[in-house]
Amino acid sequence: MKLSLPSQYNFLDRFFRLTLANVVSNIIVPLSGLISVAFLGHLEEIRHLAGVALAAILFDYIYFLFNFLRMGTTGVTAQAVGRDDREEMLRVVLRNGLVALGLGTAILMLQYPIRELWFAIVSATPEVKASGIDYFNVRIWGAPAVLLNWVLIGWLLGREMSGKVLLMSVVGNGANVAFDYLYIVRWEWASTGAGISQALSQYLMLLVGLVLASQDIQFKELQTAFQQLWDWLAFKSAFTLNGNIFVRSLANMTTWAAFGNLSALMGTMVLAENALLLQIILLSVFLVEGIGFATETLTGNFKGQTANDQFIPLLQVAVGTSLSAGLSIAAACILFPETIFGLLSDHTEIIEPIKVYVPWLILVLGCQAIASTLDGYFGGLAEGEPIRNASLYGALLGFAPLAGWAWQAHSNQILWLAMSGFMVTKMVAIAVQVPSTFQHNSEAIASLD
Repeated sequence: MKLSLPSQYNFLDRFFRLTLANVVSNIIVPLSGLISVAFLGHLEEIRHLAGVALAAILFDYIYFLFNFLRMGTTGVTAQAVGRDDREEMLRVVLRNGLVALGLGTAILMLQYPIRELWFAIVSATPEVKASGIDYFNVRIWGAPAVLLNWVLIGWLLGREMSGKVLLMSVVGNGANVAFDYLYIVRWEWASTGAGISQALSQYLMLLVGLVLASQDIQFKELQTAFQQLWDWLAFKSAFTLNGNIFVRSLANMTTWAAFGNLSALMGTMVLAENALLLQIILLSVFLVEGIGFATETLTGNFKGQTANDQFIPLLQVAVGTSLSAGLSIAAACILFPETIFGLLSDHTEIIEPIKVYVPWLILVLGCQAIASTLDGYFGGLAEGEPIRNASLYGALLGFAPLAGWAWQAHSNQILWLAMSGFMVTKMVAIAVQVPSTFQHNSEAIASLD
């Protein structure tokens, strides 16, 4: 007998279909990263693992700064789909695609000062830095492809075409694993091989994305969209939203970068330990962000249809799903630390101390899951201020004071307390702004009537 659901939950099939495709495509990214770490972690010299971890923080910082290219594309595209406005849907991807191409080119032009500044301010041994620089010098050439992929993924998600996003992810990350095996294991290129793998796989992913995105677009539609592209009001609105999300990304990635640099200050062993723990957090981030992407798509679609009565049921389902996922990962690490971390490295001198810090994952992953889902909700509403403010409060009030204490005390435990403070503060700051959106959107719909 088929279970009958209340009408306000008739989106559940769409939500879980989107979530499944998003989670699978998202989870492939850190899984391929975990395989790269495992390849490096099993090399005789641990400096390659530490060096790539140090350089990867910089790439995470650079690329996630421009995460607005995805989030700023998905919500607005979903709203256009909800209004059945195909022309605006095309203009969104063209506008943000041009921005992505320009930013990617700028990163390539500025690669030398970026590299020199980063490796001047981070603290590590010369050998670790050398491995990190080798990795940077080749991975940086993938920057334009990475940013264009952000836009294509955001656009396809806004159109509920998560199956195509999944195909992009499978091809790109599957190629990364294959290249890693070839360059790291077979050819023994260590950190240089890991960087080449990342860059090449991004361009392959871009090629697949362009083919998929162009399948149902007519040339005349593109002509019309280009002619109407230079709308100042539309650009102003996009810049405002993207600017707020950029600040959010800046606050988030500055916090992660500070965490990594403080780990390095405490020694290569602490850096390696925290690098493995951060891989688990990254796994959770990509998993719950898949849920957040589904939330963002449906929120934008509901707003475009003025179906604001769906917001509360959607949040109930989305927050419950993401929280369950985050806490499950934390529980698995607590119950089976040797099994999970043993897959990433066979250096017992790293794995044993990790057990002391694993309990922090309950707080970090639980709060991160809720905050990520609410980020998706506000992204779907195309409201960037709550997203921006929550991350700023988390970085400045939750993380910075405790991080300063950790640096003075030279304590990794306090450093993890600082990371927990960041997540808790960010979660609370964005959650308290949710109730006002129900009234705000109801008033907006009433004014249209």
